[in-house]
Amino acid sequence: MTRRKMTLLLCLAAVLAVVVAAQVIYNRNRSSSAVDTYPPSVAAGSDVLAGITVVPKRIRGRDYQRGMFGESWTDDTDAPGGRNGCDTRNDILNRDLIDKTYKMTSRCPNAVATGVLRDPYTSTTVDFTRGDTIGQSVQIDHIVPLAYAWDMGARDWTPQLRARFANDPANLLAVQGQANQDKGDLPPGSWMPPNQAFWCQYSIQFIEVLRGYHLPVDQRSARALRDAAATCPIG
Repeated sequence: MTRRKMTLLLCLAAVLAVVVAAQVIYNRNRSSSAVDTYPPSVAAGSDVLAGITVVPKRIRGRDYQRGMFGESWTDDTDAPGGRNGCDTRNDILNRDLIDKTYKMTSRCPNAVATGVLRDPYTSTTVDFTRGDTIGQSVQIDHIVPLAYAWDMGARDWTPQLRARFANDPANLLAVQGQANQDKGDLPPGSWMPPNQAFWCQYSIQFIEVLRGYHLPVDQRSARALRDAAATCPIG
């Protein structure tokens, strides 16, 4: 991959992150419940997957390792919100939780200590308390899973782009821990949020991340994404 192409990819990803992350924050600020957020609208007759390559199926590689996307959470990427003194996990907790209290930690001077999550995946309310075990009730999900991205082409990216993808707020969402475990690395063709009211927003965010990082999608997931996007308001 040429340096010029890589620069273009990084620029496109940066624009995507600003737009989608801003939409998530805007929607959550408009409502006291994540499941009551205003879903994005789609143009009548449009193909939500326009510009995204659809391939027959996902070819699972045996070479995926989480470490290929850098350390778990960083504060040194150029993603929106980066380099602010708090790692990405703390940034997402601060963005997505309500009724928060804070404390100073080694990874964030203003980390969320307690809070409440209105979980979009399950439509449940989850209390969060920072701690090795209790804190797992709320986890940070990669909307487009890292392993899926790897199998669909991220193995050919630079380490810097993979680290950016793993810490991009546009691809991250605080969710109920068990729902995150149930999803694992499954794409929409194999898993969708139990809360069908969130299918519109989930599908649009998944699609925009694919588009922003020039990732293809498997055929089964393409059908699931189009079906889910069909539940969006027509605008």
